[in-house]
Amino acid sequence: MVFSVSEIAKALGAEFSGDGNIQITSASEPSAAKSTSLALAMSEKYFSELEFGQAEAALLMAGMDWKSAGLKAAIFVDRPRHALSSLTKFFSKDPDIFFGVHETAFVHPTAVIGPDVAIGPFVFIGRNVEIGQFCYIGSHTSVFSNAKIGASARIGNGVRIEENVQIGNNFICQPGAVIGSDGFSYVTEEKASVEVVRETLGQVEQAGEQTWLRIHSLGSVRVGNDVEIGTNSSIDRGTIRDTLIGDRTKIDNLVHVGHNVQIGEDCLICGQVGIAGSAKIGNRVVLGGQCGVNDNIFVGDDVIAGGASKILTNAPKGRVLLGYPAVKMDTHIEMQKALRRLPRFMKKKN
Repeated sequence: MVFSVSEIAKALGAEFSGDGNIQITSASEPSAAKSTSLALAMSEKYFSELEFGQAEAALLMAGMDWKSAGLKAAIFVDRPRHALSSLTKFFSKDPDIFFGVHETAFVHPTAVIGPDVAIGPFVFIGRNVEIGQFCYIGSHTSVFSNAKIGASARIGNGVRIEENVQIGNNFICQPGAVIGSDGFSYVTEEKASVEVVRETLGQVEQAGEQTWLRIHSLGSVRVGNDVEIGTNSSIDRGTIRDTLIGDRTKIDNLVHVGHNVQIGEDCLICGQVGIAGSAKIGNRVVLGGQCGVNDNIFVGDDVIAGGASKILTNAPKGRVLLGYPAVKMDTHIEMQKALRRLPRFMKKKN
């Protein structure tokens, strides 16, 4: 793909200066840029690296002196990361796909496949499955009976979508994810030791023999529109009611969402997060990497939890959390300051 500087600026809704006819074939960091690359130099650090590359054009923050860097053209933006969203989409290439069903794929006769769908090698499409138009399904992916996938999905290789799962439009799923696996839910005939500990917050006097009996998962998973799910993430089906993922929520790699969990709209769930069963997550919640959310609690709208925070109790709307157990961020910082002062304090006491 080849675009002129003026075409890229128009696509970004940005202003440019210099020669708008310069031809651009790729985006690049400044130090590695070729003469046909658009150098991404939207900070002082990267601007200073322009001299090490060969770029003739660059994407800069508004107000930067592009001529001093020896450039022939520059595109100016006010918010770099927002501009990156549009720019990377502009240069992004779709997978090398063909439309139609690969000869090694199995599609059940009762499945309904929309127009302009690409179904790759060794894909399994089960009974009564519905696939919307313009979907791409990568090799070795399985979509089991009665599942429904909306239009324009991009599903990577080796994904497992279990029976009765309902997915909206514009779904993106990275390789290896599993949607609709059974929930991890068991019970003992008599009250289990873990139940006693939870009630008493103490130790069990004597733990007897106990056998864990499976609670079967009768619900499924419902996923909204414009949702993305990362590599090797697992979304469990509900026990009775469905597990829910709201519109425009983005889920990173290696995330586990337990049975009956409800996640709202526009949430950002980062890598290695674990959300235990029946937790309810509000809208616009951000959970940093390795966060944990206890079962049967709620996390209110607009909560932000820093990486590795463990949310053990209900989190009110708008709270910023950090730590284990998660507390208000300013409280956590004060606690850490006090902890660092503790050795000096103890020396003084002695």
